[in-house]
Amino acid sequence: MARNKQLRAGSGESGLRIPATELVWRYALMVALLGLFIGPFLWMVSLSFRGTENVYALRLIPEDPTLRNYIDVFRYFPLGRAFANSIFVALFTVGLNLMLCSLAAYPLARFQFLGKRVVFLLILSTLMIPFQLYMIPLYVMSLKLGLADTLWGIILPGCVGAFGIYLIKQHYQTIPVTLDEAARIDGAGDFAIWWRIMLPLTKPAIAALAIFIFVGTWSDFLWPLIIINSTDKFTLPIAVAKLSGAFIDRSQYIAAGSTLAALPVIIMFFLMQRRFIGGLTLGAVKG
Repeated sequence: MARNKQLRAGSGESGLRIPATELVWRYALMVALLGLFIGPFLWMVSLSFRGTENVYALRLIPEDPTLRNYIDVFRYFPLGRAFANSIFVALFTVGLNLMLCSLAAYPLARFQFLGKRVVFLLILSTLMIPFQLYMIPLYVMSLKLGLADTLWGIILPGCVGAFGIYLIKQHYQTIPVTLDEAARIDGAGDFAIWWRIMLPLTKPAIAALAIFIFVGTWSDFLWPLIIINSTDKFTLPIAVAKLSGAFIDRSQYIAAGSTLAALPVIIMFFLMQRRFIGGLTLGAVKG
C-alpha cells in the first residue's frame, strides 16, 4: 500500500512538468518554422500591393499600397477567364471523385466476393505508377475520344483515384455493420444504404478527400498544359505561367496573379479545417 502511494505521488503533475528552457526552445523552433513556411507567401502578397516604389525593398508593408496591380492583371491578361475555367474544372473533378470513389469503396468495404483483396491491392498498386509513364497513352486516348482542347479533357482523366477509394473504404469500415443489417430489415437496398447511411456518416472523410482533390486539381499544371491549346480554355496555373512570360519586367503583376491563384485553396482549407483533421484521424484503422 505504501509503495503504491509513492508510485502515484511520483507520477503526479511534477513528473510531467516541462522545464522552462525546453519550452522556450520549442516555441522558438515553431516560430522559426512558421516564418520559414509563411514568409515567402507574405512577401508575395506584399509585392502584389507595391506601386512605383522599389519592389525589392526589404519591408513587408509597402510604402504606397495599391490595388492597381490586380486591376491591371485582369485588364491586360485573360486571368478572369482562366479563374472561371479553374473553378469549373475543380468543382466537377471534386464532385465526380466524391461520388465515384464512394461508390467504388462501398463494395470493397461491405461486400464479400471472390478476389476482393486482389482487386483492392491492384487499385492501390496504381499509386506507384508515375503520371509521366502513362501520359502519352492518355493523350492519345483523349484525342480519339475528342477530349483534346476541352475542359472535360482535364476533368475526366482525374474523376476517380486510388487514394480516394482507399480513404473512403477505411472510413466505411469504422461504421458498424449492424446499421446495414437494420436498414435491410426495414427494406432498404444497397443503394439506399450507401446514400442514406454510409455517406452521411463519412462526412469527415468526404471533406478531407474534397480538400485533397481540390488542391491537386487547382494547382495541376502539366496535364492541362498538354491537353489545352486555346487561350480561352487555360486554367489558372497555365495563365500565371504565361503571365510571368508576358510581364517579366513587372514582378508586381506576377505576384498579384499568384496571390489570386493561392487564395481559393487557403479559404477552402480554413472553411473545412475541422472536418479535414477529423477525416484524417478517423480513418486510421486497420483495413
